[in-house]
Amino acid sequence: MIANHPERHRYEIEIDGRKAAEIVYRPHGADTIEFLHTEVKPEFEGQGLASSIATFAFDDARKRALKVIPTCTYLRGFLRKHPEYADLVAA
Repeated sequence: MIANHPERHRYEIEIDGRKAAEIVYRPHGADTIEFLHTEVKPEFEGQGLASSIATFAFDDARKRALKVIPTCTYLRGFLRKHPEYADLVAA
C-alpha cells in the first residue's frame, strides 16, 4: 500500500506491516514540492517499488496542482523515462 504521510514529509510503501520504500520530500510554500530522496529497503529491491512510488508521488503532485523540484537523482532519471510528468517540473 502506498500512502502520503504529510506529517513526516514522506510517501511510503508498506508491505506486510513493514516500510519497504519511501520518497522524502519538502514542501515549498503552497504550490511546490521538492522530492529529496527515494529509497527502497534492500530486501524489497527488484520488485518495481521505486517506479511505483515515483508514479504515485508525481500523480499526487498533479492532483494537488503542485510543481515539483526533482532533487533526487532517481526521480530525475524517472522523469527522463516518463516525459508525461515533465509539465510538473518547476521552472
